[in-house]
Amino acid sequence: MSAADGGAALPPMMRKARAEGDIGSVFASLTGEAEQPLEPRFLDLKREIIGDAANQARLVDSWARLTARLAQRADEVARKKQAVIPTVAYDALVAGDAAAVDVIKACGTAVVTGVVSEQQALDWLDEIRDYVRANPQVRGFPADDKQVYEVYWSKPQLAARAHPRSLAAQRALLGLFSSGPADEVSLATPLTYADRLRIRQPGDARFALGPHMDGGSVERWEDAAYRAVYATILAGDWEAYDPWQIGARALANQNLYDGPGSVSVFRAFQGWTSLSHTGPGEGTLRVYPFIRESTAYTLLRPLFRAKQSAAELARDAYLNPANWELDLSTSAFPNSPPGRGQEQSEHTHPHLDLARSMVSLPPVAPGDQAWWHGDAIHAVEPAHTGAGPSAVLYIPSVPLTRINAQYVRDQRAFFEQGRPAPDFPGGQGESSFVGRGTPDDISGNEARVAMSLQPFDVDGELTPGERAIRQQANKIFGF
Repeated sequence: MSAADGGAALPPMMRKARAEGDIGSVFASLTGEAEQPLEPRFLDLKREIIGDAANQARLVDSWARLTARLAQRADEVARKKQAVIPTVAYDALVAGDAAAVDVIKACGTAVVTGVVSEQQALDWLDEIRDYVRANPQVRGFPADDKQVYEVYWSKPQLAARAHPRSLAAQRALLGLFSSGPADEVSLATPLTYADRLRIRQPGDARFALGPHMDGGSVERWEDAAYRAVYATILAGDWEAYDPWQIGARALANQNLYDGPGSVSVFRAFQGWTSLSHTGPGEGTLRVYPFIRESTAYTLLRPLFRAKQSAAELARDAYLNPANWELDLSTSAFPNSPPGRGQEQSEHTHPHLDLARSMVSLPPVAPGDQAWWHGDAIHAVEPAHTGAGPSAVLYIPSVPLTRINAQYVRDQRAFFEQGRPAPDFPGGQGESSFVGRGTPDDISGNEARVAMSLQPFDVDGELTPGERAIRQQANKIFGF
């Protein structure tokens, strides 16, 4: 049998739990870890990507076009501020409103209003606070003033992930992506990926997570399938790059090193559900709001180096493409440490002009959701200067792929034991917590399938690829 008909050998039924920790162990910038030189083999990889003389010429030309576009985009963000991020009503999103789809695709980020009722979201916040009070041993970051909690299995989180309108929003967002009829992926059946929660208190300035991308770091270049996602960028034609094609993403290995910042699952959209009224300056999310340009620059940046440093030149002269050349002599992949998250900074990614181009989300109310493309550069405001909590439940939009199904199968076992989800710092987690949620607390067929508690329906009008991946998933889940 072939992998296409579900006959390939499956990996062990349980992946290894990670070391105990918190979100502070995920990013080098939060740990204070200095960037280390990469092994010489990464120079070989870089030379392979840069390619022959013809591709080198294309890359140099594309770099000049891209850096010019980035300067224009920074001016646009400075001018428009929050208006650059679309706010879309839930009904418009699920109806596939063409105008809403276009603005989300251009930006890569959106606020979706009215997904669940304000009262429901506020009730969830109250229940979470009760859960935390009942279990004072809960881990979080910072340890002495918790703002981000290592909580995955509270009953409000289970309810929010299973909410029919939340699942409908996820399904609509997955529908923004395209796949071929033979691609073994389902964009109509979101899977559940258990993540943390945040209750950021006024005055906090320690959960200052800077600009970064999720979904691995150096894997984007090192893994052949992952690199294929960005083939047009690496061939010097970034304008033709389509961020909304699934293609090789379904096969990409985002986790080559299984470090604290490694993520095994392809999350098409990262997202959170707001449990509070939160606006700019109140500890909210910040994003770089042009997905094609930010992705192209991140992928091209390691291939170039400055001839003269920022200390030697005025800023405009330093950023000028004439001051940059292809780097065929170092193994540097800036801010891409194996096993950690991919980060961006003014020093390592200067053309992004992050000080001007990162923009805070517009105001959100309880029950609204924020969504950003899995490749979007995002950050957390460095300080919460508001008057009330900035509280969210992290809930992404995850398509059905073979790799994702294998993860959700293992996640189910961790869930049943009350341990942290397998992509996150391990330990005993909530196994002894009072009031922890269980599989019996998840209701609704779609929600139970998304957690691998029930099998997928394989009947009806399905593409060959979707039928195949549903059959594979059922086998992976043990049905």
